[in-house]
Amino acid sequence: METVQLFVCSGCGIGEALDLDALQQVGTEKGVSSCTVHPCLCSSEGVASIREVVGNGNAAAVVCACSERAKREAFTFDSEREAVVRVALREEVAWPQPAGEETTQALAEDLVRMGVARAEKMSLPERLREDVEDTVLVVGGGLAGLEAARAASSMGHAVTLMEREERLGGALKGLPEVIPTAPPYNRPQPNPVPALVDEVTADERITVLTGARIARIEGQPGQFTVTVEADAGKRTFRAGAIVQATGAQPYDVSKVEALGYGTLPDVITAHELDAMLAQGRLERPSGGAPKRVAFIQCAGSRDAQHLPYCSGECCSRTMRQVLQLRRDHPSTEPVVLYKDIRTPGQLEHLFMAVQEEGGTRLLRGEVAGVQEDGDGALRVLLSESLLGPDQAVAADMVVLAAGMVPTSADGEAIRQLRDALHRAEHGESETQRQEARRIAESLAAHEGTEILNLDYRQGPDLPALRYGFPDSHYICFPYETRRTGIYAAGSVRAPMDPAQAREDGWGAALKAVQCIETARRGEAVHPRSGDLGVPDFFLQRCTQCKRCTEECPFGTLNEDEKGTPELNPLRCRHCGICMGACPERIISFPDYSVDIVSSMIKAIEVPEEDEEQPRILALLCENDALPALDAAAATGATWNPWVRVIPVRCLGSVNIVWIADALSRGVDGVILIGCKYGDDYQCHYIRGSELANRRLENVQETLDRLALEPERIKLVELSHDEFHRIPKILDDFAEVIDDVGPNPYKGF
Repeated sequence: METVQLFVCSGCGIGEALDLDALQQVGTEKGVSSCTVHPCLCSSEGVASIREVVGNGNAAAVVCACSERAKREAFTFDSEREAVVRVALREEVAWPQPAGEETTQALAEDLVRMGVARAEKMSLPERLREDVEDTVLVVGGGLAGLEAARAASSMGHAVTLMEREERLGGALKGLPEVIPTAPPYNRPQPNPVPALVDEVTADERITVLTGARIARIEGQPGQFTVTVEADAGKRTFRAGAIVQATGAQPYDVSKVEALGYGTLPDVITAHELDAMLAQGRLERPSGGAPKRVAFIQCAGSRDAQHLPYCSGECCSRTMRQVLQLRRDHPSTEPVVLYKDIRTPGQLEHLFMAVQEEGGTRLLRGEVAGVQEDGDGALRVLLSESLLGPDQAVAADMVVLAAGMVPTSADGEAIRQLRDALHRAEHGESETQRQEARRIAESLAAHEGTEILNLDYRQGPDLPALRYGFPDSHYICFPYETRRTGIYAAGSVRAPMDPAQAREDGWGAALKAVQCIETARRGEAVHPRSGDLGVPDFFLQRCTQCKRCTEECPFGTLNEDEKGTPELNPLRCRHCGICMGACPERIISFPDYSVDIVSSMIKAIEVPEEDEEQPRILALLCENDALPALDAAAATGATWNPWVRVIPVRCLGSVNIVWIADALSRGVDGVILIGCKYGDDYQCHYIRGSELANRRLENVQETLDRLALEPERIKLVELSHDEFHRIPKILDDFAEVIDDVGPNPYKGF
């Protein structure tokens, strides 16, 4: 920015803890044009004084007060014209450090220097002004898809609803009764899908395409170009956002050989029983009405050899079928064999109704297998049952509550693609890496098994978790996938019952509409909602190493024929992972870049060795680690005053040059604190912490080159609710640095 003005708040204990005149002097030495001390900067008068300075767009304000996570409404200005840098004197200095101490003052002065350095280097973003399409594409015409279409239409958006079958309704079509979705929840209820289908098909805003498949989806949120092949031929249209609600399908229980499906005729699945009940009959496939029907729960589910997860709706489906049997075929005795009965929420009333109805045996145990009994009947073998270690239950027919598998088209091809991309980056030799890249390119271009057929460099469909479900940050951002503007809903997203699927349809539709409106404003979606600054690529220096295109968790970047990255700005989440990946440092954001953070690091005053005051650089993820630090400060926690905090958008955005800069300047240690990662990841940007951990392996080369100890670098995983750990983490690291001794590069 052309000019920088410093504002210092004396409220919330800051004035009592610090020499504010000295802070103003630091600002003057750093070249700020003016310094203002105010007793309450978040008051209307204080905010007005800041706005008066930055309103013309030529000046930046460095606001030294509370954390950037506090008082956001007060300090939120027009980001297109007004540049504001927040410096957390309250949470990082006044609250956790002793008032009036030399180390406390030195910490505050360093934070001011760092804030001014950031303000000098940053620039104002330019808002994207793109032509945005309002239509929501819903893929899948089952319960979740129908609800998503209805929800988006009710919000005034045109909807195109696609279904590969000739009729809408999904897995529930043709069923007269379903698991209850409304009070009193203790009886099967009439299927709501036929009425919902009628409502959707009569809606003038909704275009329904049946017998259709997607041939290709190109573009980005707000500007997707969709090519569809249907019975009437091929057609192309535009969509602003996409909801994938393609449902789930029963697991192939013939793979669970001990249960006898496919070899014993009277062993059927719950879905086959539903087809019988829909026709008003109950008959053994081998002939005759069964006197006893044994229901086996978790057929393929909760089994490490098949589906390790609970399939969500199987127990409730069985309870519904048992009640239907007791009502319509009272001479038949149901026996339910289970590991656990899982009927969450209001569906506990359904389970209680089965018990209160009477006539049904509920027997807990592990099913070891199903055998013929010699006279045409079946025998179910149990181990570890409540009746004893080894028992057998006779039955005329066995019904398997088959586990559910998402129809997300992750499949073997997508798993192979994911593995190939990993080998392309981490192969042991260049030959292996080249071969993996060749395989990845061929897999990314393959056709025939996908649903969305995305024109994305990272593959044609949604990346999936190990169980095949499109991944979502399941705590913070349900319905999210790794493809911005594409939202998963219903049992393709997670195992669930019909009531949950209805809610999912509405939730995903709300997210899709939100994404369209966000794209129209040229802003990022969550977690950096409202952010305007898209990355800039200085492609003249690009070496086509492909690290940015491979490591972006959201498929933001495609490549041209030479391998040069092509930015799709409305796909971007503004996390900066591409910036951290780039060895040439050619990627930057207007207010967040390698140069900006390097300048902040260089602004730290590093004492001489004989002063015995080490300096520690702490790079904290803004989504978990930084709020944890703020929470610790609010509880009265204290920590070592040697620590200088720089918030980063994600640990994945950390470029290792920052660590090299810090160490080469004499900073004694660098600690990175970010989200947890792994199978149950919490990283807001999916892979950021994982990538940072992997990149730190390369930092060892820098340490060896500088002849520095490996203990000077540390990475810690932390979730927001573990704020009580932060003070000890920082103090323990300070002790390690004290033991290791001063950085020999001090003074250079």
